[in-house]
Amino acid sequence: MDLKTKIQTATKDAMRAKDQLRLSTLRLISAAVKDREIAARTGEGEGKGLSDAELIAILAKMVKQRQESARSYEEGGRLELAEKENAEIAVIEEFMPRQMSEDETRAAIDAVLAELGADSVRDMGRVMGELKTRYAGQMDFGSVGQKVKERLL
Repeated sequence: MDLKTKIQTATKDAMRAKDQLRLSTLRLISAAVKDREIAARTGEGEGKGLSDAELIAILAKMVKQRQESARSYEEGGRLELAEKENAEIAVIEEFMPRQMSEDETRAAIDAVLAELGADSVRDMGRVMGELKTRYAGQMDFGSVGQKVKERLL
């Protein structure tokens, strides 16, 4: 079952269970997916949906937005709003692949460096692009960028 179908099924289940927080979060996900599909439409691309990798990128962006919002709410003393954002993060993360461990991340970086023959910082863009293509949603690219840079220096 593809990711979009899983989200639609979960939305139906949340409606039946009358789980308002989960339902509203799933509807936000569906709206973001629909927006991306509309934006991606071209003359020849109509009827073709988004790939799972593109959906995972949307979910990762949504998680990051909510983490920033939760942090802002906590700093502002609005803990109830921060808790709501954290609950939404939990729902969104159910549909994302599991995060890679440090060892798995290191191994993935090594593999991509070897495949591309990257040996200087000038190759960093190619390496990061390849990692994002292969491992979207599975690793934190903020910290991965630093690790790649250290390996290329």
